[in-house]
Amino acid sequence: MNQPSRPRVLDEAAKSAVREAYEKVTSRLPGFVPRRSQRSLIATSSRALGASGGFAVAEAPTGTGKSLGYLIAGIPTAKLGKRKLVLSTATVALQSQLMGRDLPAFLEATGLEMKVALAKGRQRYLCVRDAMDLAGGQTAQMDLGLEIPLAGWPHPPQLAEIKAVQALVSAFDQGRWNGDLDEAPAAIPDTVRPLLSTTSGACSNSRCAHALRCPVLAARKDVRDADIVVANHAMVIAALELDGDADAEAPAENFLIGDPASCTFVFDEGHHLASVAIESGAARLHMGALGRRLTKMGPVFAAPFRLLEKDKIGSRELADAHADLKRLTDAVKAFDLRLQTSWTPDFNERDPMWRAPLGRIPDEWRVTAQSLAADTASLLEWLDGARRRVLKKDGPKSHETVTRAMGQAVEQLREADELFAAWGRQDRDGEPPHARWMTVGFDKGLICHASPVSAAKLLRQRLWSKADSVLVTSATLSAGGNFKSFAASVGLPAEAECASLPSPFDLEKQAVLQVPAFPVLPDNERHPQALADWLSRELDWKAGSLVLFTSRRKMEQVHALMPASRQLQIRMQGALGKQALVDAHCAAVDAGDGSVLFGLASMGEGLDLPRDYCSTVVITQLPFAVPTEPVLATKSEWLESRGQNPFLLVTVPEAIRVLTQYAGRLIRTQDDTGRIVLLDRRVVEKRYGRDILDALPPFRREIHR
Repeated sequence: MNQPSRPRVLDEAAKSAVREAYEKVTSRLPGFVPRRSQRSLIATSSRALGASGGFAVAEAPTGTGKSLGYLIAGIPTAKLGKRKLVLSTATVALQSQLMGRDLPAFLEATGLEMKVALAKGRQRYLCVRDAMDLAGGQTAQMDLGLEIPLAGWPHPPQLAEIKAVQALVSAFDQGRWNGDLDEAPAAIPDTVRPLLSTTSGACSNSRCAHALRCPVLAARKDVRDADIVVANHAMVIAALELDGDADAEAPAENFLIGDPASCTFVFDEGHHLASVAIESGAARLHMGALGRRLTKMGPVFAAPFRLLEKDKIGSRELADAHADLKRLTDAVKAFDLRLQTSWTPDFNERDPMWRAPLGRIPDEWRVTAQSLAADTASLLEWLDGARRRVLKKDGPKSHETVTRAMGQAVEQLREADELFAAWGRQDRDGEPPHARWMTVGFDKGLICHASPVSAAKLLRQRLWSKADSVLVTSATLSAGGNFKSFAASVGLPAEAECASLPSPFDLEKQAVLQVPAFPVLPDNERHPQALADWLSRELDWKAGSLVLFTSRRKMEQVHALMPASRQLQIRMQGALGKQALVDAHCAAVDAGDGSVLFGLASMGEGLDLPRDYCSTVVITQLPFAVPTEPVLATKSEWLESRGQNPFLLVTVPEAIRVLTQYAGRLIRTQDDTGRIVLLDRRVVEKRYGRDILDALPPFRREIHR
């Protein structure tokens, strides 16, 4: 796609292109049903995506035809303005829907010719080099010179495992498969799949002997050349972080975006943006494991001197590299010991944790972390540079083993650098802090953590300030039409247009929201038994129902308390994979046997159970976030220090959004009917309850006061 020469405006040509696309879709797409809310979404999307600097947030309830709506606006305006359209989702299911259904249908109906590519992480593609090593059936041997395992199986392989890899390699060699692990020609054993891909550090990129047929590099070329890219939020944020890196290897890694000023972005399932961005900025480091890894890195640091036949690489001679590595190793071990001395975990607790109040670790720790960050960053920069020099040097296959080991060491140093930098950083006054805490690993070693508590600054810097234009959409973004909480969570630009579109369904006639006279509150020890009693008595066990819990422990308790005859009709999350569970549920309903799904938050979103598959949704308690979760706890302390109420400002709006998602499992088509039952009397007894009830969709209410 050509680079844009000037900023765009939503002129008459762009409006005409959108109108033409809409008219072709309405007349040519089988089964298309015009909806007023979809037309409103198209108008909002056009204003955002059709002009440079455009920005809109559109809340589009289930049934709006959201995907088709933003495609009708986004594709013609991107094509006319010579922009790449990046469609970013939060779930694989929506990516698959866009690639397999929505985009092909739209392009066929409109006759527009656009190159479409799917952007996925490298762990979803075959590493030909590693797969061929595995196909030989050899167990990995230790290279005593480098103290790393050479390519092969990390465990003695079973014959079935070897045959599974050989079948994949054969299919790839014969051109019957493109190396996409999600589209493998046969099921891949769980023990095998992690071995079939490689990490960024262990990848030789264009220097690999298999580079010309590498599935990762081929997929990345497709993405670079595409007019439309279907990606996910984490990948987009990571790609924009790498954007502008002048390093020679950057083009191979930064395959998605290029110049974001030449891209127009749609973030579907946008309610996940803040949490994904926060996760992208988080750091985690097992202190003991780092110390052990550093102790074994000496041969890796020595290798480039030998391969390059140099006495000095960059600013370091071999003795300097070893001395710097030893100093860092000793300092890491000393810091680990200091932390262990300062905090003794209580192993009677389920998940022992120490958290710094307001994210402020002791000054002595912070100063030490600053020093560790500086030393780690220096070694990281040197080793990464030495690795790149080795990669450029022609040599035998053994060189690839060395660069793989160096790449893995670079990844480990980068992980340490991110944590030490976060612990050594002093948060600015007036800005949300980082949460900093410690947990205990399975080996009882200390794990240090750090995370931003707000995504606003990160998203402003990486996305909003760089993108040509942006649309953020989802079925749930506001709290009853109020976007204040969402705007704060993502750092929404002040000029962004916000629209909450009406549901295309007659929710008042199709569904009822019930709050019955439930006898106990969720914090009561009798709550699981009360839930079991109510479900046994009040559910229609001949129909399809969905029961949502906020914790696995309580879900399992309630299941155990149900009568044996009812347990046979319950399909509980975790017993099978999610899709297998849903398939079994639907089959039971089709057979007239009735079925009840017991699920957690992940089943309260994105689950499509139309018609008889779900006639009742039971929400066992309000989905408030766990207040002791370290990121939320730190953010709450910070808000309180500023005289604000975190419960009303953050917790309640988020609970409303989640409840709206849960309620959205019920009415999926204009013919669906049923009830949503909320078994939490706090919405009646607590002052904030009215705000929650008033913000939920306009179902008919049956509230027992």
